[in-house]
Amino acid sequence: MLEPYRKLFKVQGGWRFSFAAFILRLPISMLYLAIVLFVVAETDSYAIAGALSMAASAVLSVAAPLWSRAADQFGQRKILSITAPLHIFFMAAFVILLKNDAPTILWFTSALLFEAFVIGSGQMVRRRWLHAIKDNQVLTDTAYSFEAFVDEVMFTTGPVIATLIAVTFAPEYAIFAAMFLVATGALSFAAQRSSEPPPHPKEIGEDRSLLIRQPFIKALFIPLMFCGAFFTSAGLVIVAYSDYYGARESSGYLIAIWSFGSGVAALAMGSIKWRRSASRRFIESVVTLFLLTIPIYLAAILAPGNFLLMGAVLFINGLAVAPMLTSSLTAAERSVAESRKTEVLAWAISALNFGGALPPAITGYIIDNQGVSVAFAIPLICMALSALLILPYLKLWREKVREIPA
Repeated sequence: MLEPYRKLFKVQGGWRFSFAAFILRLPISMLYLAIVLFVVAETDSYAIAGALSMAASAVLSVAAPLWSRAADQFGQRKILSITAPLHIFFMAAFVILLKNDAPTILWFTSALLFEAFVIGSGQMVRRRWLHAIKDNQVLTDTAYSFEAFVDEVMFTTGPVIATLIAVTFAPEYAIFAAMFLVATGALSFAAQRSSEPPPHPKEIGEDRSLLIRQPFIKALFIPLMFCGAFFTSAGLVIVAYSDYYGARESSGYLIAIWSFGSGVAALAMGSIKWRRSASRRFIESVVTLFLLTIPIYLAAILAPGNFLLMGAVLFINGLAVAPMLTSSLTAAERSVAESRKTEVLAWAISALNFGGALPPAITGYIIDNQGVSVAFAIPLICMALSALLILPYLKLWREKVREIPA
């Protein structure tokens, strides 16, 4: 099982740029909670915090693919030199404006601006692996699986770090910590010039229209969007479930167990030499994730307050998360030319972010008015829609699933 990972980290510079990218994207998992804690502390309004997080997710979903498109065309280092300083500047402005009781429109705008300059480090590091590995598709799958595992580590530890800093010092200090990590990670990642993919300037007559306009990218984007909605709604109802049964602190453990299941699957997947196309694996994993969401709903309805059972079904569900994420990115990347790799990875990741912005309001309304057990139907519906929305593009998917991995 470990042999593919040994080969992966013999790739020149692999450890260094992967670690730098981890530092660079750790703030992504910290900022959501840090901003909510800060806004609530300053305004005493969850409604404003929720509206801000929803708007920020929408901005991020559009901006990230555009910056990734620019990184393909002009180079990662050049784009980082623009986005990182502006991201940090507007983050600092957001804190200063809110702390000094500036009009809501000003600090709200500054928050949206720093999201508009978020660095797409997840897609950039995957693009570097592709450049370093060249045409070795087996090692590409291993690299994607490893980065999926890193994502799980990031999303498990980031909120904990943000909470500890906010509680120990003050909520704004969690944002300051994120700013420091962005600066450190960006400098380290950009400094590694030997592993940077070469830029691909636009050639005369070349079609560089947005990839989201291509039929297959749409076919992938729409199911992924509802997977993103599933993740957000499930996380919200897990927190509400723990709170309702008097164990708010258990929500962190439940989410960590869920992430752990995904991390285990990610590491296992990286050791497999696949004989099925990434598109086939994506369809299978979406359907599997839907089926494994049913036990979560049943546990909430039939055994309310049983945290041991809820932890078990979340772990099992998590085993299907990494396969879905990894196969979706692989299918996306293998559908475009070398000059568009970073952009297409960004569209896949943005689909998750955009979908994640959709369900909080309706999920919160159902929790408040119908009860937390009923609200567990929302993640199930999201995954059902994700599976069903493959059907309108079935002809495209049939062509893709016939592809044989190299």
